[in-house]
Amino acid sequence: MTDAPMTAPGPSTATTGEILSRHLTAQAGAFLRALPQAVGEVGSRPGAVLLTSAGTSDLLRAVRRIGGVLHTFAASFEPGWAQESRTELRWLLNLLAQEPGYLRRSARLLGALDSLSAAEPDGPGMLAGHAGAPKARALLDRQLTLARTRAHSTVLQELRSARLHALADRMTLLVGEVPLRAAGGSPAADALLPQATAALTALGAGAQLLPLHRAATPYGGDGLRRLGTVPAARGVLDADAALAADDAPWHRVRILVKRARYAMEVCARPILALDELDRTLGRHQEAADAAVTAATAARTPRITPATAYVLGVVHADQRLEVESARYAFGLQWPDLVPSLAGSGTPPSHQAGGEVPPASRMA
Repeated sequence: MTDAPMTAPGPSTATTGEILSRHLTAQAGAFLRALPQAVGEVGSRPGAVLLTSAGTSDLLRAVRRIGGVLHTFAASFEPGWAQESRTELRWLLNLLAQEPGYLRRSARLLGALDSLSAAEPDGPGMLAGHAGAPKARALLDRQLTLARTRAHSTVLQELRSARLHALADRMTLLVGEVPLRAAGGSPAADALLPQATAALTALGAGAQLLPLHRAATPYGGDGLRRLGTVPAARGVLDADAALAADDAPWHRVRILVKRARYAMEVCARPILALDELDRTLGRHQEAADAAVTAATAARTPRITPATAYVLGVVHADQRLEVESARYAFGLQWPDLVPSLAGSGTPPSHQAGGEVPPASRMA
């Protein structure tokens, strides 16, 4: 579902401070309304936090937007207050995202394993009837359930802490007054649009670093054949480190996409294509994380070779999903660039989704 802009278009005479205050007041209000419901959901039994739970979803949405605005428009806020607020919001975001993340990872991995093991009329999966499949499924389920339970316990402990109460107090004060610098009285067009354009420029520069030429075909297997360039430890290449290094620029672009989305919402100029790009990179991140989980499970001591083999197949399956998401990004990016041009960022005329250097996008 596409998020509607959280700030209505203001009059041409609206100041930077008025628009930012209106936006942050709305988001802080959403934070405070969602917090009690989210705490109640987390306080239920482990694993009961559903992906569609309204309180947790609304709270995470508000946290992300407030943090993104404080980052992109940092020059408009009191620096000490903005940095402290971002630190605390990041803490809460990482805390609340853990258990739903494990739930999604469990659903992804167990669903993939079930599909690979299925014996369907149009042809069996490559693991159908494999002796290691049931044991691999039980191992993944057990390890992810344990991780989810630990995350649940951590959340319960932290949600009773003075740190959360202090953050809630900070959001309560934000509803009444936003700590702005003197520049908050300047016309919005003089401050907000340049800073939002800088967020789009950063996105373009990040996308330029992506190896889109290697993602030109779906399921090309590139990531399975090529470990990338990472320092070798004692002459042995660490495959996990290589894949993490390969994924890192894509994860970074996902963050830049979110920041650009939130910045354009503040300016009441949402770019709908950014929403789809965000979903694609979210799928990329979840597949990459699931692959790491499968690889870690395959190194569990004393498991049978058959179980390890099945987990290796699941790992490969998720790495192919990573490549599928990269291919989708490569198709979406060229269509997005004209939208960026309409927001003040020059378009790319390159084929294949590449973007010009950042200096040419300023």
